[in-house]
Amino acid sequence: MGGFELATLPGGACATRSCLAARRGVCCRSLKRAADYLLVDVSNSFTKLAFASTDRIGAAERLPTSELNAASLGKILVRRRVGRIVVCSVVPQKNALVRQVAGRIPVTFVSAKSELGVGVDYPQPRTIGADRLANAAAVAEIYGCPAVVVDFGTAVTFDVISAERRYIGGVIAPGLEAMTSYLYKRTALLPKLTLSEPRRAVGKSTRAAMMSGAVFGYRGLVKEILAKISRETFGKQKVNVIATGGYARLIAEKMPEIDAVHPHLTLEGLRIVGNLESVR
Repeated sequence: MGGFELATLPGGACATRSCLAARRGVCCRSLKRAADYLLVDVSNSFTKLAFASTDRIGAAERLPTSELNAASLGKILVRRRVGRIVVCSVVPQKNALVRQVAGRIPVTFVSAKSELGVGVDYPQPRTIGADRLANAAAVAEIYGCPAVVVDFGTAVTFDVISAERRYIGGVIAPGLEAMTSYLYKRTALLPKLTLSEPRRAVGKSTRAAMMSGAVFGYRGLVKEILAKISRETFGKQKVNVIATGGYARLIAEKMPEIDAVHPHLTLEGLRIVGNLESVR
């Protein structure tokens, strides 16, 4: 994973007795490369993982969250020596699993109490999804504030960071795949879609009509929510609007309201939080 050389652990330390590799009889010192972090983004549908140094992430891979278990996580962890595992999880049942597989490797679970590089101005901070906090940390560091992150996941979330670098709230709407899957499951004649760019607004088949409604309709949803956020919160301020998540390229790349698509923004946020927590 990754075509770059990652930093070794501070002081060249080897976690031989503390990592899963050692428990399986593989000496950490025999592994060719080390990583400062293993980044783990546990969402409802998929889990993304990547090794990272303090300044860049390696190639990301993903697996269905239902398949995230001790064996699958262990196979990834034995590949390199790891200084810390940084996790954002919206599936609490998986948290104990990560701690178990990590052994003595330090694990940081992102929360509103973490060092994020942004403040949190929110009535109940503990209710904010950890992935949303990681996105806030990443957009503030990489793109600057004020900013809005649109994350196209199982749900589509809009997270708002003020010019003062404070997370101030957001919007949650049904995800694109959830909406189309609901139509498929709840109707007798509508097919299951593989989403792509429609050729035209007026569909000449049931599938084409559904595709048009899904993609063009979803862009309308995103556009209206962004416009409302801008009018209500920022006025004439220039706002950096960044998209991430599974359907970001399909939906956002044809929207002038969105400044950039960053597929691995959440993982970048985990890397940034890892750096900040390491010097806490």
